Amino acid sequence: MDDLKARVDQLADLMDQFQLGQAELSGDGWRVAFKKRAAKAASTADSVESETDEDAPAAASTPQAPAAPQGTPVNSPMTGIFYTSSSPSAAPFVREGEPISAGQVVGLIEAMKVFNEIVAPTSGRVTKVVATGGQLVNPGDPLLYIG
Repeated sequence: MDDLKARVDQLADLMDQFQLGQAELSGDGWRVAFKKRAAKAASTADSVESETDEDAPAAASTPQAPAAPQGTPVNSPMTGIFYTSSSPSAAPFVREGEPISAGQVVGLIEAMKVFNEIVAPTSGRVTKVVATGGQLVNPGDPLLYIG
């Protein structure tokens, strides 16, 4: 047990030395993970005890990530620059909340000086437009969602 305490103390020192926000120490069948909080005036022993007691309530009050958009994603089939309209002065192909038909053009991707039309795979309503005009997209990146 003293060996483990020494390792934990050493890990805490290394976190301070290299200004790490989190670190992990593991062995055969065990694992200890650390995550720094805002600095407060307390000894190392007090900090270990207080963080252990405070971890459960802090985890419960941590805000959750926003919910993923609902519907069928329309993903980029290639790497290129995504455009929401046919020209800078033209209206966008689709807007959030608008109805959409299968096969309707939802955007353009420019790859190697060629503009490729991206079409809706299904009919429905645009629930979320994810990609913005002029954004670099990669294969599999969601462009928008149809619900």
